[in-house]
This record gives sequence, C-alpha cells and structure tokens, in this order.
Amino acid sequence: MNGWVLRATALGALVVVLRAALGFAMVYWPTQGSWMRPLCLVVLVAAIVFWGVLDGRKDRQVHPDPEHGSDLTIRWLKTAIGAGLGSGAISWLLDFLPKFDLGDNGLLFELTASASFIVLLVFIPGLIGVGIGRIIADRRITKSANPPVAQQPEAAATPV
Repeated sequence: MNGWVLRATALGALVVVLRAALGFAMVYWPTQGSWMRPLCLVVLVAAIVFWGVLDGRKDRQVHPDPEHGSDLTIRWLKTAIGAGLGSGAISWLLDFLPKFDLGDNGLLFELTASASFIVLLVFIPGLIGVGIGRIIADRRITKSANPPVAQQPEAAATPV
C-alpha cells in the first residue's frame, strides 16, 4: 500500500471519529461545546504533526544530504486530499444514520468546503511536522558525526 493511502485512510478515519464523537457530545452536553471543539482540533493536529515528525526523521536518516531527500510535500498533499474528500463523503453518509448528528450538510458542502478545510488542516501541520522531524534528525546526525572532545589532563612537563 502506498504511504499516502495509509495516511489518508487513518487521518480521514480520525476526522470522522472525532466529528461523530463531537456530534454525539453536542447532543447530550450542548453547553460543553466551548472546550470540546478545540479539544478535537488539538487531537487531530497533534496526530498529524506527530506523523509528519516521524516522516521527516525517517527521510533524513535515509537521505542525510538535504538535496537528495524524498519529496514529502507531494506525499502529504495526496494524503490531505484523500483525507479531506474521504472524510467528507463518509460523514455525509453517516449523517443519514439515526443517532449520528454531523451537521446535516449536503454532499456538495462536504466535498467542497468541508473537504478543503480538512485538506489545509492535514497538509500544513503535516509539513510543519516534516520540517521539525528533519531538524531533529539533523541534530542527531551532527552530534554523532562530531562527538565532544574529552579534555585530557595536562601532562607534567618533563625536561628532556
């Protein structure tokens, strides 16, 4: 399976699960939405950044030269588009089921406005995570290449 398909499926599923959980919570605890919405957003962004950090570290370890690394921008763009369109379509279908309150949005809205928000929400933090991961890997590479020099005690000067 391609790397972006796995990422798009997992992150799209996470979006749908968080939207369903938020919809359920808003039906039964409507006054608690002021902290539930940001919590779901933070959980999603944290998962995306974490995965991006893993990608960036792995790529830098495989390709230590920054000029010859993998093109993770396109991988994350494909991931974002797949997650956005997939989560929008699945959310639209789940909204027809009883006990699922996902906003009663139409298919056109889910595949355009909602999907474009998810695309940006996945793409930008994903690339931020890739950058952080590459920086972390660069630091480890430079530390291992230049180990700190231990100071030697001064030898007593002996006349020859």
